[in-house]
Amino acid sequence: MTPNIILASDSTTDLSPELIDRYHVKIVPLTVALGGKSYADGREIDPDAIYDHYAQTGELPKTAAPNIADFYEFFSGCTADGSAVLLFTISAEMSSTYNNARLAASEFENVYVIDTRNLSTGGGLLVVSAGEMIKEGRAASEIAARCTALTEKVSASFVVDDLEFLHKGGRCSAVAAIGANLLQLKPCITVRDGKMGVGKKYRGKFASVLPKYIEDQLGDGSQLETEHIFVTHAGCAPEIYEACVEKVKSIAPFRNVYVTRAGCTISSHCGRNTLGVLFVRK
Repeated sequence: MTPNIILASDSTTDLSPELIDRYHVKIVPLTVALGGKSYADGREIDPDAIYDHYAQTGELPKTAAPNIADFYEFFSGCTADGSAVLLFTISAEMSSTYNNARLAASEFENVYVIDTRNLSTGGGLLVVSAGEMIKEGRAASEIAARCTALTEKVSASFVVDDLEFLHKGGRCSAVAAIGANLLQLKPCITVRDGKMGVGKKYRGKFASVLPKYIEDQLGDGSQLETEHIFVTHAGCAPEIYEACVEKVKSIAPFRNVYVTRAGCTISSHCGRNTLGVLFVRK
């Protein structure tokens, strides 16, 4: 008899409550340290609280991975009835989450930890794909192998409106931040080989550069898998992300265009008014 499969991810995959419910995803939260206190990401703190705290104090949060004991307790609870577990984590290049989960999983049979080599809904795409495969009745080992192979086809990027958070977090120099802001440059942050880097820089107002960014990412749509695509944003106005959804739909006939709000990890690195399109290439 094929065991029941529990689908899980850390809190960085930025899935909407609707998708979490649809695929019955269990979320293991990272910890967000802010103002001398620690909070469970997405449960005890949200991005707006980070923005408000920063506006008042100038302090950015620090995020920490769940430790090995946290994962051991999680896996113990999930596997007590014989269930298998598929857990998706943020890229091992960005966090110790994957390694901590992998070490804990070594104490269990039928627990599979998948390094998404990505962040935000770049990882969320893999979770959704796994959810669909579970519905098809595939075995946990097969799903883990298929999703690991799929990591190389996921495209994840974001355009950042303001470099203040990246500068304060030590991810760009003061000179670069000032120069970019004076020239109205909006950098595209890309994920390659599990790491974040800087791609093309767009010039102009945030809302006006997004259509060109989407065109650059999607091309003519012929090289894309059109089952799922995410438009993920960090506190953008509805008219901004809704226009991006329409732009995406005008390029390719995606079956599912999901709009999600970036969680605390992306929000604390990039700040408000960050938006990305995340999808799978053929």
